[in-house]
Amino acid sequence: MATAIITTDDLYEFKMELMEEIKQLFQEYNNHSTKKWMRTSEVLKLLGMSPSTLQNLRLNGTIPYTKIGRSLFYDYNEIMQVLEKNRVENIF
Repeated sequence: MATAIITTDDLYEFKMELMEEIKQLFQEYNNHSTKKWMRTSEVLKLLGMSPSTLQNLRLNGTIPYTKIGRSLFYDYNEIMQVLEKNRVENIF
């Protein structure tokens, strides 16, 4: 089996490709979604996380939500603000 050497430039290029794909996914979602309020299942799909992770983010106050009866609703714009607020800048 051949050994491949991965350079910093390779990692940077991979990161840029991955970021572009994520950006395209968000744009596609934005084009298809005009809903202000999202249910838990929609947020899980959007963020690609487990229900327990989302619950932890709710409990520690990271992601705001509204509860009506037993139903939880999330404001799409607030979720996007949380993502932007917690964005980590490139160190390269």
